Amino acid sequence: MTVHEPHLGHHYEDFVIGDVYQHPLGRTINEADNTWFTLLTMNTNQNHFNAHFAAQAPTGKIIVNSGLSVAIVLGLSVIDMSQTALMNLGWDAIKLTHPVFVGDTLYAESKVTAKRESKSRPYAGIVSFYTRGLNQDGDEVMSWTRTVMVYKRDAPHDKGYFPQARTGPL
Repeated sequence: MTVHEPHLGHHYEDFVIGDVYQHPLGRTINEADNTWFTLLTMNTNQNHFNAHFAAQAPTGKIIVNSGLSVAIVLGLSVIDMSQTALMNLGWDAIKLTHPVFVGDTLYAESKVTAKRESKSRPYAGIVSFYTRGLNQDGDEVMSWTRTVMVYKRDAPHDKGYFPQARTGPL
């Protein structure tokens, strides 16, 4: 019998400058997602929750809160780019290039742009990548560059966290 320990994502050694990751999941945004996020973040811009008001705006309908759409595209990229991250180091040049509406499905892809070993943490490396979000029609809706610190493959920090069942192994 082989026990496969839980594993997702990529370690520092796996990243190659120039490689592109088309992240495997898409996420359709519904009205409740947008309304809840807007209310939770205390965003009072009526273009995000008042259909009558938004109908008079240039888009003619409710536009998804950009904080939510950015968070979704970021989340879609985690499985490949930062699942093994111990910290985010920064975002640069966030651009919102196309409106996102309720009912749109977002996808994400990222390209590795730089990497180096950490000078202060020998068990980690620093990786930068360019990420863009696409809607279901292939329109680029946003982009940015993000830098993260990720564990190296032999780092002990992201291993051995799964608890042993008190009743014994399966």
